[in-house]
Amino acid sequence: MESARPDPDVLLAMVQAEGAGPRRGTLRIYFGYAPGVGKTYAMLQAARQAFRQGRNLLVGYVEPHARPDTQALLEGLPRLPLREVPYRGMTLREFDVDAALQRRPEVVLVDELAHTNAAGSRHEKRWQDVRDLLDAGIDVWTTLNVQHIESLNDIVGQVTGVVVRETIPDQVFELADECELIDLQPEELLQRLSAGKVYMPAQAQRAIERFFQRGNLAALRELSLRQTAQRVHADVESARRQRAAHEPWATNERLLACVGAVESDAQVIRTTRRLATALSAPWLAVTVDLVGESPSEADRQRVYRHLRLAESLGAETVTLPGQRVAPTILEYARSRNVTKVVVARPRRPHWQRLFVGTVVDELIDQGGAIDIVAIQGTTENPSPVPVGSAQHSGKLFDPRSWAAATVTVGVALGLALAMQWLEVGDAEANTAMLFLAAVAWIAYRLGHGPAVWGTVLSVLTFDFFFIPPLYTFAVSDLRYLVTFVVMMAIGVVISTLTSQLRAQVERTRWREQRTAALYQLGRELGAINGPPGLVQAVTRQLNEIVPGEVAVYLRSDAGLPVPILGEAGTIVQHPVSGSTAQWVIDHNQLAGAGTNTLPNAPALFLPIRGSRLTHGALAIQAEKPDRLLDPELRGFLEACGSQLALALDRDQWALAAAEAELRAGE
Repeated sequence: MESARPDPDVLLAMVQAEGAGPRRGTLRIYFGYAPGVGKTYAMLQAARQAFRQGRNLLVGYVEPHARPDTQALLEGLPRLPLREVPYRGMTLREFDVDAALQRRPEVVLVDELAHTNAAGSRHEKRWQDVRDLLDAGIDVWTTLNVQHIESLNDIVGQVTGVVVRETIPDQVFELADECELIDLQPEELLQRLSAGKVYMPAQAQRAIERFFQRGNLAALRELSLRQTAQRVHADVESARRQRAAHEPWATNERLLACVGAVESDAQVIRTTRRLATALSAPWLAVTVDLVGESPSEADRQRVYRHLRLAESLGAETVTLPGQRVAPTILEYARSRNVTKVVVARPRRPHWQRLFVGTVVDELIDQGGAIDIVAIQGTTENPSPVPVGSAQHSGKLFDPRSWAAATVTVGVALGLALAMQWLEVGDAEANTAMLFLAAVAWIAYRLGHGPAVWGTVLSVLTFDFFFIPPLYTFAVSDLRYLVTFVVMMAIGVVISTLTSQLRAQVERTRWREQRTAALYQLGRELGAINGPPGLVQAVTRQLNEIVPGEVAVYLRSDAGLPVPILGEAGTIVQHPVSGSTAQWVIDHNQLAGAGTNTLPNAPALFLPIRGSRLTHGALAIQAEKPDRLLDPELRGFLEACGSQLALALDRDQWALAAAEAELRAGE
């Protein structure tokens, strides 16, 4: 009899070829936090109503659990015969996906989405059977409990003490077209369990003693509510994007803290944290990196400290490039559906605010539907800033840059005097062009501040050496005043634009270098097997971007994590490195130098996060420690750690598969 069954792959291909074009079936999930909350009951109630309305509906599989209410709802609904599979001296009854494809109804009911099929079935998992039905254009209604979502498996195990073996990939849940939450108070569920409405009495008593404890049910219920809320929020965001809405939809509060180099911005961060906690809302800390400006090292360090403070308080930190602060902040806030922006109001005289304006005023004028929360910042004692770089005070006050700008103007003067002596063309026009060229070169090579100084010096030099009366700063012809003003304006514009272009080129070069490094790392990791080779590949790419020392620790069940790279280096030899790596692995968070956690460690430690567990810790000790404070660089380091974690996951899965094949061969 078994040989007479049609080939499943041929049958699926025929159904798809004969079907209604490229239409894919829709997936509806009845979602709950535990068995017995009423998922199957709700699904069957909806099925009976749809059947009465004339829909071509078929019950593919429903887990009976000997529940009279469920059996009563099944009466009168068309049911697909189950497939009988012999297994170890008994007969298992499974959903027959091939028969469902052959019948080709409009809707199929398939209970228990996370179920593992019996050996010899078409697929190992039931969700794979459901995928075939959807690909054939058949709608599927199914049920699922929150503990069966793959990414929540560890959390459920920690909360309940029960390891759930049957899981589905998160993508299956996320791609569901409809998700209906079936909720029930834990007390009512326990009453149903005690009354024998969920399991048989003996089985129910064991369940109450283990999985169905009230604390477990409350935690699982919260997880299910959060998962459903995230799906609803994703639907709202999708609808908002489809409507091309420029203003936020305040269906869910999201806060944004404006972070800069002002000391009172630390108060902005703490205030935003308190508001976010009171509103149970996510929040971001955003700083704007103004294009063409070179902040001092002290300001840069202060911004980094503020971003680290925000991260420690649970914020998502973002650095945005932009020409102006307020428009850049508001554009990003609208893209993230931010409802409130928190900013510090600077302490300035009223007349200065009236004529100059502030970022707060711009935010209020242009904010639209976004609420602007302006707080009066308080002055804090500035923290000590590391010293040691040649440009500690910033490029604007670097004496060497200003001296180089002066020399460049002197070279332009020499060339202009030579052209005047040789009587080459229009002397005044050529001289003006030479000085403008000098200003452009200064702006490109030395920055905005020296370029402004070069502009002023060029105008004064032009007046002193080439405008009668010579060798004085007096002007006999008022027309030359216009020349001076135009030269000054053109010089300032050229210096500003060139400085901005230079900053953009440097930022683009850095990002291209980082992207190329990640691409190369991905290619190398795909061709390497074994932790030592994988770690060596990551180290090579890191050393190209961040010169310094790298160490890698892998977790060990026998005690402290084991260093697999850099055993003889200063990081591993440091007495606190092992305990720091252990803390990072246990808590799955950054620690070490440049953070608020274990700051006495010799390096920055990042977790190597896998899909199920944290494989280890990646430690970086840069030649220039201040570079590790850069949020963009930290993002690159975390991306490298994620690449390594994925490769280690793949390596473990390959090893487990090989061991399974060996056991099967035996």
